Amino acid sequence: MPDEKLARAIRSRIRRDILHMLYHEKKISVHEIAEELNLSESSASKHLKLLYDLGFVNFENKPPEKLYFLKIEEIRDLFKIYDKIVKKLSRN
Repeated sequence: MPDEKLARAIRSRIRRDILHMLYHEKKISVHEIAEELNLSESSASKHLKLLYDLGFVNFENKPPEKLYFLKIEEIRDLFKIYDKIVKKLSRN
């Protein structure tokens, strides 16, 4: 079910952070994601693989790295709303 895919993608704080990074960046490597989120590259890769398998991200091979980007551009709209909600909730 598509709604279950969305729920699974954003259930994890790490995956939300990765999607949020991709929301702000056009393309980003596993190394950059791991460094920014203080993760091992293998952990970042596992989360990216799940997001890829769910259909949220895609990648471009730029040896020696893969550059990941949002496959579903509407995720940008979701995170615009998400950021607004988080700001409002943080004021309470």
